[in-house]
Amino acid sequence: MTATSAFAAAPQAVNLLDAGSLLSTFGALGIAVVLFAETGLLVGFFLPGDSLLFTAGLLSVPGAHGPVHLSLPQVLAAAVGGALLGAQVGYLLGRRGGRALLSRSRSRKLHEGAGRAEDMLGRYGHAKAIVLARFVPIVRTVLNPLAGALNVPARVFTLWQVLGGLVWTVGLVLAGYGLGSSVPNVDRYLLPIVALLLVVSLAPLAVELVRSRSRQPRTPNGSSR
Repeated sequence: MTATSAFAAAPQAVNLLDAGSLLSTFGALGIAVVLFAETGLLVGFFLPGDSLLFTAGLLSVPGAHGPVHLSLPQVLAAAVGGALLGAQVGYLLGRRGGRALLSRSRSRKLHEGAGRAEDMLGRYGHAKAIVLARFVPIVRTVLNPLAGALNVPARVFTLWQVLGGLVWTVGLVLAGYGLGSSVPNVDRYLLPIVALLLVVSLAPLAVELVRSRSRQPRTPNGSSR
């Protein structure tokens, strides 16, 4: 089944948290929409960008027996286009709406992500933080509008978000494609692979949480304040 026919035959119920469901329903078009929402719109922080890219690479391998077969050039074009355009739109929204744009959200995770994004900008500088944020769930959603709200220079933001977006999208898609090409019938283990990728993508958040707790001042009895 091609991506076009999969889109035409889209079922009524789609699991937005499941990469396989999104790809089998919307094909390459779904990749562009999801990445645009995840990186450009604050409502998309829960979407599975990492697993979507990797799974799309796996399903682009000729002869793969997954829920849908995708075209690698179409996947790469959709991924790059959605991620780069989304980040730029997010930056412009932050530039116009400022911090009020973030403060309107009632999501605790989104506010925590905004705190981590601001910490990254202060700790690593604009260039490194913008690139690294691409690989951290939730942070990649809020850093773009936050960069706009903090008046990060437009040229600096555009240069590094393009570089980071290319490395993130092309890297994950080709990693999935490479694994699918080198391991016969790897699509049979699609769910465990995606689950492992999800764990790996959440690792930076866990490491940062441990570090933040270790930096907290301790009371005389040894407990954190």
